[in-house]
Amino acid sequence: MAGPLADDFGREVTGVRISLTDRCNFDCVYCHNEGLGDTRGPMEPSDAEMSADDVVRFLEVVEGYGVDAVKFTGGEPMLRQDLAEIIERTPDSMEVSMTTNGTFLPGRAADLKAAGLDRVNVSQDALDPDDFAEVTKSGAYEQVLEGVRAAVDAGLDPVKLNMVVFTHTAGYVEEMVEHVADNDGLQLQLIQYMPELTGRPEWNVDIGRVHDWLAEKADRVEHREMHDRKRYFVGEASDDDTGGMVEIVDPVENEEFCANCGRVRVTHEGYLKGCLNRNDDLRSMGEMTRAEIAETFEEVVANRVPYYGEYLVEGEDGEYELNEKYLGTPPAAD
Repeated sequence: MAGPLADDFGREVTGVRISLTDRCNFDCVYCHNEGLGDTRGPMEPSDAEMSADDVVRFLEVVEGYGVDAVKFTGGEPMLRQDLAEIIERTPDSMEVSMTTNGTFLPGRAADLKAAGLDRVNVSQDALDPDDFAEVTKSGAYEQVLEGVRAAVDAGLDPVKLNMVVFTHTAGYVEEMVEHVADNDGLQLQLIQYMPELTGRPEWNVDIGRVHDWLAEKADRVEHREMHDRKRYFVGEASDDDTGGMVEIVDPVENEEFCANCGRVRVTHEGYLKGCLNRNDDLRSMGEMTRAEIAETFEEVVANRVPYYGEYLVEGEDGEYELNEKYLGTPPAAD
């Protein structure tokens, strides 16, 4: 097995995010659908979705390049009836995680754990049913709570709660931090709102203020290499390696975040992309052979550039603008 591939900026690719579907039973107001925009498809399965064989073939190929982690996303990945099969067939060398809204975890979490799922992220943006419904356009608040409990009971570790921080949810940050500190097995991931992908810049909040507040509240602070993130440990469980941990994902205009990115992405239709923020680098894997997938993976990794600090550069006015050397970059061919 070869070592990880690196781009021209020295960033090794050791992880992949695979969107298994664009279908979802929620309609969250902030959703950017893995960088593709609000393109939520109908609830019926689509022939355009990658098959289980397609997903597994891709993973087996990139395993040979040192990729050791995969995260399955959506849409809502648990709408895939073959999800357990995909997880079970994922190469044993890979850590397997998933991002879900949690509504289908009751009754299925244990089976997914048995299939090989290691950990899970559950979207939970508020601790009030009415506010939760406003954000998600769903009345499934209690189902999500049950799903979180089912994930913990199944032994998935850690169970991370994903909370997008914007005007609708900012008032719940303190309560959510206390919630994970008081409940064993839970961690919190506060995710910066990305208006450049979702629109509505008026919903943005200053994520730096959340960092400052956590720095004062935390019992200890650690540094995570991936994306140059800080981890804040809060409350009685803070001496544990997992309990009471709060992490902020703040990619917007963050050059350090991009400089430490080690992931590529695959859309539900089988397009490989090197950056969440860009759709001009899509490469279709279609009906490719393993050799062709390998060649495409090598090309996508080689063409990766940090979004902030290279593809976009900071101008004299402090605003980020397209680097002139990428002006007229043609869309990737199918």
